[in-house]
Amino acid sequence: MSETRTALVVGASRGLGLGLAAELRRRGWNVIATVRDEAGARRLSTEAPGVRVERLDITEAAAVADLRRKLDGEAFDLVFVNAGISPPGRGDAAQVSLDQAATVFVTNAIAPARLARLFLGRLRQPNGVVAFMSSGLGSVADNTHGYSELYSASKAALNSLSRSLAATLGGRRITVLAIAPGWVRTDMGGAGAPLSVEESVRGIVDVLEARAGSGRHGFVDHRGRELPW
Repeated sequence: MSETRTALVVGASRGLGLGLAAELRRRGWNVIATVRDEAGARRLSTEAPGVRVERLDITEAAAVADLRRKLDGEAFDLVFVNAGISPPGRGDAAQVSLDQAATVFVTNAIAPARLARLFLGRLRQPNGVVAFMSSGLGSVADNTHGYSELYSASKAALNSLSRSLAATLGGRRITVLAIAPGWVRTDMGGAGAPLSVEESVRGIVDVLEARAGSGRHGFVDHRGRELPW
């Protein structure tokens, strides 16, 4: 593709979001990426030179609206929303406060879906992609372990909201993906995870580039394999 592609990566302070912004930049994409604080901005500028850095807390509606206005002149080939927090302790529904549970669902599901809807009109057609960083733990069909109930439920909610987003596109030719990155060595995944950030994001970008233009909705892993809902 001769024309330079442009991506908005939300949540690129560290880990998978930072790795994704860097991988897209290595492949020649024009990348705008958001971070929450100055430390994240420094990491992003160091590890992904050439990326335009913007500040954003995805849970603050006014900040999201401000970002949309600031990027008013931009058209995107990819909007990738990476947001995820774990509940305290084991994440059992019976052991956290209602406020803690609400924070997990807002951050992991509601806020990403709301941001994506705000930027739908900025996506180029027919190759535009909206993608959400999901998790294999978001599969209801595969949940035979009961691990981290609230985190799993929040990612299942994100998957459902991505399906709703795809269902309301009408005639717009936009691809919507919920992507599970695999078990990755990040702050959340831990040092014992089998995948490096670099391995995961290379696969994710391969999937994004392969699926662009399909106009399909999918829940897939970093190798492009369809996952059970």
